Amino acid sequence: MGNKAAVLIVAISGRALAASARRGGYLPLVADMFGDVDTLNAAHKHVRLAGDLASGIDQQALVEALQTLSEGQKPVGVVYGTGLEDKTPLLRRIAERWHLFGNSADVVAKVKNPEAFSLTCADLDIPFPEISVSEPTKAAGWLAKRQGGAGGAHVKPAHQSRNVDGKIYYQRKVSGIAVSASFLADGERATVLGFSAQWSSPTPRQPYRYGGAVRPAALTPHTSDSLTAVVCRLAAATSLVGLNSADFLVDGERFWLLEINPRPGATLDIFETKEASLFAQHIAACSGRLPAASRCPADAKAAGIVYAEDDIPSFSVLDWPDWTADRPVVGSTIKAGDPVCTVYARSLAAAGARALAEKRGEIVLSWTRARNS
Repeated sequence: MGNKAAVLIVAISGRALAASARRGGYLPLVADMFGDVDTLNAAHKHVRLAGDLASGIDQQALVEALQTLSEGQKPVGVVYGTGLEDKTPLLRRIAERWHLFGNSADVVAKVKNPEAFSLTCADLDIPFPEISVSEPTKAAGWLAKRQGGAGGAHVKPAHQSRNVDGKIYYQRKVSGIAVSASFLADGERATVLGFSAQWSSPTPRQPYRYGGAVRPAALTPHTSDSLTAVVCRLAAATSLVGLNSADFLVDGERFWLLEINPRPGATLDIFETKEASLFAQHIAACSGRLPAASRCPADAKAAGIVYAEDDIPSFSVLDWPDWTADRPVVGSTIKAGDPVCTVYARSLAAAGARALAEKRGEIVLSWTRARNS
């Protein structure tokens, strides 16, 4: 174990954070909802959280998991990924017990509250689609989103969603290509690591479900500079720290900011390099040490999510290729619509990397069909 510092990691899927933590010289103590082969290999200790993607992370179960992981260890703090944006009381509870390497509950609440965030964008002169907390009289042209939602599965046309629990808000639909800016911030300044283009993996009930991302995004130098300036202004105005991402829709030289994801997310894998651990850079930025911008590799890299088409009662043995990750443990039960694994691809250009990732996703699905028939 040497002198490596132990760190607690919590996310719906903790594999990418755990692997980057290992590269950065940390001992990952991981609580996540999958417990896949790659997460177990990267983690020093692991606790699988009960629940499912629909209900999310159970708050009491998570606190108990972190306490279990801490036994016999002296973790320097907690790093959280996807799954806590709508649970600011839980973030406060965690911060009372452990040091939080990430945005505070107050900062998360500030950027995930649609009304407050809309006003912030207006003050900073940042293009932001019109929002409404009440259901529009005419639903056409509006999207319904869940406050704190992630992954795109929560986004639906307004007429398909009812605000029964008061957690739904509505955003005017705008056109453009989905582009995400991955960046590090220290509470005052920000460094943009790069831009990725995202695509969806739609279903009839989830037309905007996240499908994958490829870097680099095809942006003009002017648009790239404009989006970078937006990220820097927002990071300073909202006191963001650590690794975050900003989601945009880009239409030529025009763009709209859709939301800030105030934690490490799905594009960590495609921006991670052999030279630098983004996990270590996240911790440094949260501690007020903003790393210098690292140069993105010259090639293109894509990461896509493969979703199960049907229920898989017991996942069988599979000779996984090295272009896969998040591989399920043999015997795992996977529900239709849940992730099976992640696939990667590299190419000289983004279009080729995305096409190869999608082809590889189809290969994995063909294997699951054969074993599930």
